[in-house]
Amino acid sequence: MKYWGYLVAKLVAAYAVLRLAWLLIEFLLPEPEIFLYTRLPRFPNDLPWTVAILVFWLFALGLLVLILWDQRIRCRTCLRRLRMPVESGSWSRATLFAPPRKSLICPYGHGTLDEPVAHVSAQPPAEWHRHRDIWEELEALDKDSR
Repeated sequence: MKYWGYLVAKLVAAYAVLRLAWLLIEFLLPEPEIFLYTRLPRFPNDLPWTVAILVFWLFALGLLVLILWDQRIRCRTCLRRLRMPVESGSWSRATLFAPPRKSLICPYGHGTLDEPVAHVSAQPPAEWHRHRDIWEELEALDKDSR
């Protein structure tokens, strides 16, 4: 729940920044005066307004992509960035048997994100694997090796 709440908080903050940018654009570029009893729309007829709209939408799209990219590489439990990338698989057998994958782990051991390195259409998407207690899992692996 905390994971999705953090995403909503980032989206609300981005909305506030974009709203302020929009108000600034409207303040700096006022509507043109009426000419011969005709009010032309600003978007296709006013070059500064059209360029400002283009820059605004590019900024908004970049901000949304940045938010989603940052959210994807965060721990689902503690919201810290995932670290320690470990690659597995083989590039020589990338299509069928052992496609290369990258695993990112939470620094506190809450879980692991496995995502593909080679992007092909038949490959499964990134998967989050939650760990119950990392010390119990390590002790179980130690007992199995004896």
